[in-house]
Amino acid sequence: MNKKALIAMSGGVDSSVAAYLTGTYGYKCEGAIMRLFEKNGSETDDADDAARICDKLCIPFRILDMREEFRHTVIDSFIHSYENGETPNPCIECNKKFKFGRFLEYAMKLGMDCIVTGHYAQIEKSGDRYILKKGADESKDQSYVLYHLTQHQLSRTVFPLGAMTKTQIRTIAEEKGFVNAHKKDSQDICFVPDGDYISVIKEYSGKQYPCGNFVNTGGEVIGSHLGIINYTIGQRKGLGCAFGERLYVVDKNVSSNTVVLGKNEELFSKTINAKDANWIVSDNMPETFRAHAKIRYNSKEAAAVICRTGENTFSVEFDDFQRAPAKGQSVVIYDGDTVVGGGIIC
Repeated sequence: MNKKALIAMSGGVDSSVAAYLTGTYGYKCEGAIMRLFEKNGSETDDADDAARICDKLCIPFRILDMREEFRHTVIDSFIHSYENGETPNPCIECNKKFKFGRFLEYAMKLGMDCIVTGHYAQIEKSGDRYILKKGADESKDQSYVLYHLTQHQLSRTVFPLGAMTKTQIRTIAEEKGFVNAHKKDSQDICFVPDGDYISVIKEYSGKQYPCGNFVNTGGEVIGSHLGIINYTIGQRKGLGCAFGERLYVVDKNVSSNTVVLGKNEELFSKTINAKDANWIVSDNMPETFRAHAKIRYNSKEAAAVICRTGENTFSVEFDDFQRAPAKGQSVVIYDGDTVVGGGIIC
């Protein structure tokens, strides 16, 4: 009997080709798209594209309405994080709670053997352990946003695109006549399609965020800010004040409603602490070990010493200074192309 796979469709070219390839592997496939939010009809267009691809592949298609749950988990968490002076990564939260959480649970209830997504990453079996590795296309590698995957999730997930390049994916889509073969990749947070996260926070929360003081690193008041949610660590442009020199956001203090400004060199540090650790390669990590780490999706990996400081916490001591590590972002640990694990910068 063929194994059964539920394909996480998005309406984009990656998930479409992932669905096609999974069928060629001998799986009995079904497609499903998660309806997570409503914004200017974009989700309807994506669902239509996903439905047309599934029809072309002759596989069943369904829409899973998860809007309310998405609002109360990912969006509310995103708002809460900004209100607490952090810089969240909602895509990681969505992957954790929905794509590899609720979607996988739904697939298991349907009697599926696995779920399939269009992520650019690879899963390998090493002994009795499932290992997460980078995608072959370095420019598209998404292993950073998958560091939280558990052994159960890895064992029930297939990434058909992991060993392929984006060019190869589009070529297959063209050859198969997929309507989305040339569809533009989404670069934004799904519920912030125009990049204006401040308006989204105000719209969903219904709040107005009070003005406060800009202070320098010595605590001296040097200006007024427009609300603490408007600023992120490392920001220089859009401060709304002229200071006579280049100043950057180096910290945010929620309790005093102040935004700390400093010079570029004051953004650099060697040590960060992390919480909510997830270790993929082993359940018994060494107390101290050397590896490489990256502090945001688009940053480069850097050599460091990782020290476990508690059951779910660790510190990272980089060999060289890193610019603007931000609370709420993730730090992901690598050993070559293998994801060791990671956590949330705190």
